[in-house]
Amino acid sequence: MAVNAGNPRDIVLASRSPRRLALAREQGWHVEVVPPDESVERDAPARRSDESVAAYAERLACLKAAAVAPRCRPGTIVACDTLAELDGDALGQPVDRDHARRILGRLSGRRHRVVSGVCIWQRPELEPVTGRAESVLEMASLSEELLEWYLDSGLWIGKAGACGFQDDRLPLHLVSGSASNVVGLPLELLTEMLGAIDRTLAGRRTGRSPDSARMAD
Repeated sequence: MAVNAGNPRDIVLASRSPRRLALAREQGWHVEVVPPDESVERDAPARRSDESVAAYAERLACLKAAAVAPRCRPGTIVACDTLAELDGDALGQPVDRDHARRILGRLSGRRHRVVSGVCIWQRPELEPVTGRAESVLEMASLSEELLEWYLDSGLWIGKAGACGFQDDRLPLHLVSGSASNVVGLPLELLTEMLGAIDRTLAGRRTGRSPDSARMAD
């Protein structure tokens, strides 16, 4: 699932997700993992009534980046938060098997969105920048037998919406958007944001604006 065609770069990944780490390494990036404490997300202010799921995910990503920054050397911090959304409700990671069953029961036979909020902090040169990615998935109706098999498999653990479209036997189809976003690290968005950061830094070194640096590429 490699997207980046540029030179290898060093990043600090503010996540303990093995799937995000694998995707980042597929890009040829040199990755240092510095996960935030679990309390960062657990103790974060709840989603506001006027806050979209995408904005909420973006806010959580910013909290993760800020939490790890004091422990990081200067460089590029990448933080991401991914949530499933159905009927306006944010569906995060299930806390246990019963919770996973309820989530999957809601998703069965329906379409839902997967949204990611991304925060990249190029320290110390720049302020944090943020972005959002969205994908649409459709799940076929789950039989009781398949549901029990999936719950027994444990594949739902640690996944927003209690499922991953790459999971064996799960009838989940990507309708639109980025596949890497569904996995938890929207590579197309990240590549675009990192490119913009590189242009900004290059413009500062040469005295040109980011737009003029892009035109000269």
